[in-house]
Amino acid sequence: MSHFSNKIAVVTGAGRGIGQEIARTLAAQGAKVAVLSRNPASCAQAAESINADFPGTATAYAVDVADHEAVQEVAKRIGEELGTVNILVNNAGVTRDGLLMRMKEEDWDTVLDTNLKGAFNTVKAFMRVLMKAQDPRIINIASVIGLIGNPGQTNYSASKAGLIGFTKAVARELAGRSVTCNAVAPGFIDTDMTGELPPAIKDAVLAKIPLGSFGATQDIAAMVAFLASPAARYITGQVIAVDGGMTM
Repeated sequence: MSHFSNKIAVVTGAGRGIGQEIARTLAAQGAKVAVLSRNPASCAQAAESINADFPGTATAYAVDVADHEAVQEVAKRIGEELGTVNILVNNAGVTRDGLLMRMKEEDWDTVLDTNLKGAFNTVKAFMRVLMKAQDPRIINIASVIGLIGNPGQTNYSASKAGLIGFTKAVARELAGRSVTCNAVAPGFIDTDMTGELPPAIKDAVLAKIPLGSFGATQDIAAMVAFLASPAARYITGQVIAVDGGMTM
């Protein structure tokens, strides 16, 4: 499958987990991928691992998406080094969990700055390029927590719910230029993040998932690849939950 030959994709938070899987899947289907992560080591490692399987497809760019100016600069570099971006995937996300009563202001700000402002920064940096690109796509990785909330995650819930509203507004603003903008809301996915959950919590979560299991990073990557493909040209402003039925 080479849906994406001649296409250039930018994936944020691509150093590990879901982001890396998305970058790998797009590379496997022929895209040149800019692998973005604020951790230079995991960023380089992810690109190296993708290039080992799909030579010459991945380039690492270490950048903190919460830093507006740094994102503007990296967008310029990507344009010069790779060319016109067709696909932007906003996957960068952090958690700073804690009950609201005890949550520090900086834990609120860090999560909102990365998860929500980060998407604002990247869309702002790439939107002019996307408007001129072929089959332009913006795909934001939200979360079921942005749809249903979760105790101990007011900051994360707010950031992901905000990302959903942002997705719909961007979809309306850019529709006239044929840029689609959609959100994918993963449920509980097997990653480093969920791997740290105590067994009792895991069991409680599994009880709420009709399909009875956690998802895989490939499940999210497959949905992103579909939304980025020409087959999804008539889908915009949507939030698609990939969650085993958890939020139905």
